[in-house]
Amino acid sequence: MYNKVVMDHFRNPRNVGVIENADGVGEVGNPLCGDMMTIYLKIDDDRIADIKFQTFGCGSAIAVSSMLTEIAQGRTLAEAKKITNKDVAKALEGLPKNKLHCSNLGADALQMAIKDYEDRLAGIERPEAVREEPHEHSHGEKCYCPYCDIELDEGVSFCDACQSSLEEEH
Repeated sequence: MYNKVVMDHFRNPRNVGVIENADGVGEVGNPLCGDMMTIYLKIDDDRIADIKFQTFGCGSAIAVSSMLTEIAQGRTLAEAKKITNKDVAKALEGLPKNKLHCSNLGADALQMAIKDYEDRLAGIERPEAVREEPHEHSHGEKCYCPYCDIELDEGVSFCDACQSSLEEEH
């Protein structure tokens, strides 16, 4: 089902991680399949000096994120803005038809990270994302990470599975 290039990027993803104090961050998700991608950018002289990702999803989503970071690394912002989902799928030498939506997520996350960087330069401040529903549960009930949905122990404030800080107590 997956070709060698996709499997290589899934098994050996490049540029995984978080950039602290990133210049731009883009996060996208697909509620139908559950994939979530976050792209972090460090910009130097209008060029992507560093790029990292965190992806929670299927093998295609991880491979897309990895390949996207390889394609975007070192490019100018103008060049990176031209990267499309088709470019990513082509670099991966194709994806199964039912997984092509994953390549859309990668390109969308990159474009959002670039927009976030440009907005910050322009002085446009975005409010921090706030959960619409408070995290509540009765003592003894199971608790799940709001980002990757893994079961957590009571009182945990950091999810080891997805490396996310949890603002509310668990």
